[in-house]
Amino acid sequence: MPSKPLSDKEQTQIILRTNEYIDIASSIYDTKLKMIPVHFNLGGLKAGMYRRDWRGRSIYYNPHIFAKFFEDSLQSTVPHEVSHYVTDMLYGLNSIKPHGYEWKAVMHALGAKAERTCNYDLTGIPHRRERRHTYRCQCSEYEISTRRHNNIQNNKRHYLCKTCKAKLLYVQSPS
Repeated sequence: MPSKPLSDKEQTQIILRTNEYIDIASSIYDTKLKMIPVHFNLGGLKAGMYRRDWRGRSIYYNPHIFAKFFEDSLQSTVPHEVSHYVTDMLYGLNSIKPHGYEWKAVMHALGAKAERTCNYDLTGIPHRRERRHTYRCQCSEYEISTRRHNNIQNNKRHYLCKTCKAKLLYVQSPS
């Protein structure tokens, strides 16, 4: 069984830094922001994600990216995700753009650069590639995502070629 990308000590350090930024924002905006759960199970090529759903609010971090770029992630990813949480609590997610003026202002207030993405070399970071499905019209061939393919197969959607306006039809792959 492979070892965890982050040690318990590193995870604790990330949680403490997350809580520090929440405390700083509470002080800056003169409000009491609750500490929220922090998870280390984000996959793919995103370093972090703030999420609000029926279970509540949480921050997810990608342990593989943190392991490879630990110090930089502490300085950039942690305030980035905390800023999403803070803007949600101050303004609501539905009334602002995810990386808009309010989010940038919170990033600046936390002393972080208001950048949307980091330029990391993600070689060696595990991630899934989405399978593509071949469709044709009268004039071209298209590679369609699994989500769109499933929508077509379940008769929920259909897609038209932008050039010839014909309905896209699935090209069955030989078995």
